[in-house]
Amino acid sequence: MVKSGLAGCALALCLSAAPALAQDTIKIGYIDPLSGGGASTGEGGLKTFNFLADEINAAGGLNGKKVQIVPLDNKGNPQETLIQAQKAADDGIHIITQGDGSAVGIALEDWVTKFDQRNPGNEILYLNYGAIDPAMTNDKCSYWHFRYEADVNMLMAAMTNFMKGRPNIKNVYLINQDYSFGQAVHVAARAMLGEKRPDIQIVGDELVPLLKVTDFSPYIAKIKASGADSVITGNWGQDMTLLLKAAADAGLQTDWYTYYASAVGGPLAIKQTGLANRVFEVQEGFPNSAPEAAQKFETAFRAKEGMSVWYPRAVNEMRTLAKAITLAKADDAKSIAAQLEGMKTEAFDGGDAWMRKDDHQFFTNLSIGSFGPLDPGAKFDEEGTGWGWKTIGAVEAADTVLPTTCKMERP
Repeated sequence: MVKSGLAGCALALCLSAAPALAQDTIKIGYIDPLSGGGASTGEGGLKTFNFLADEINAAGGLNGKKVQIVPLDNKGNPQETLIQAQKAADDGIHIITQGDGSAVGIALEDWVTKFDQRNPGNEILYLNYGAIDPAMTNDKCSYWHFRYEADVNMLMAAMTNFMKGRPNIKNVYLINQDYSFGQAVHVAARAMLGEKRPDIQIVGDELVPLLKVTDFSPYIAKIKASGADSVITGNWGQDMTLLLKAAADAGLQTDWYTYYASAVGGPLAIKQTGLANRVFEVQEGFPNSAPEAAQKFETAFRAKEGMSVWYPRAVNEMRTLAKAITLAKADDAKSIAAQLEGMKTEAFDGGDAWMRKDDHQFFTNLSIGSFGPLDPGAKFDEEGTGWGWKTIGAVEAADTVLPTTCKMERP
C-alpha cells in the first residue's frame, strides 16, 4: 500500500481536500525569459515578483490566501510564450504577468483575449510590467490587459523634452533592436526630435537582431565614424550591456539617452566607459531620490536579492493587484479587472498614479536620471561601482498623458 505524501489519509478524503488546498493559493504565472539571451533580466524580474509576493504573504495574504509566483520560461520567444500561457491555463492560473519584449507582449495579449472569449467565467488577466509598444493600448487594446510601464511614446516624449534644452546635441545616432519595441523607439525618436529640435541631424539609424549580437564593436565603429555626439537606444538585456562594453573598449565619447541602461550589467559597463553623468535614462524614479518608504523597500530588497529595484512598476502592479483583490473580495479575473479600471493610488516612487479606464494604461510621474559618482548623502550605488543614478529632470504624471485610439470591448 503506497502511503507516500498521503500517509494515513483515506483516498476519498484526500481527493476532496485537494481542491480546497489549491483554492487557498492565488497563483500568478510569471512568463518571461529564464534561459537564453534575456535570462538575466527575466531572473531579475522573477526575484522582484517573489519578493513582492513574500511581502503580501507576510502581511497575511489576500483575503486569507497566500500568493505564489509560478515561473514559466518563454525563452524570450512569442511561440514559446503561448505554450507557457496554455500551461498556466491548464494549471488553473487566471493571473499572468510578463514584461520582457513587446513582440511577446502583443502575442500574449492576443492569446489572452481569444482565450477569454472562448472561456467565459474562466478568464485570464494579463498584467504587463514592461512590454511597451504603443499598439498594445491603442489599436490592439484588450479589456483583459493592464500595462504598468509608460509606453514608448510617453517615455520618448519625456526624454526629447529633456534633450530639447541641451544645445550641445548636434548629431544623433539611433540604434535599436529590430522588433516591434525597437522599431517604435526608432519611429518616435525621429518624429519627436524632428518636431522639437529640427536642427539636430540623424547621422545613423541602425536596427539590430534582438538578443543575437555578441560583438557590438562593428556598430560602435559606425557610430564613431558618423561623428555622433549622442546616441538614443531602447536596447535592453545583453544588447544594452554588450553595446556599452563595446563603447568602453573603443573609447567612444558620446552621450547616451536610454530606456534601460540601469538593468543588470549596465551600470558596470557605464563605469568602464568613464562617462560620468553622460548616460541618461528615463524611468519611473531612481532610488536616491525616492520617498522614505521606497528607500526602505530598496534597502530590504538589496539585502535579500543582491540587486537594485529595476522594476518600480512591478511594485505598483502587485500593490494595485492586492488592493483590487481586497476590494473585490474575490480573485477571479473579471472581479479584479473591474476594480483595476480607473484605480487611483500612490506610486512607489511618489506622487499620484492611476490606471486609465479607456485603454488600461497606468500613469505615474517620470524622471530623467544621469549616472555618475554618488552625491554626498546618497545611499545607493549600483553594482558595486561607487556610482549611482541622480534625478536631473522630472515630469508630472498628468503631463505624460497621450491620447489613445483604443476602442475597448468590455464583457
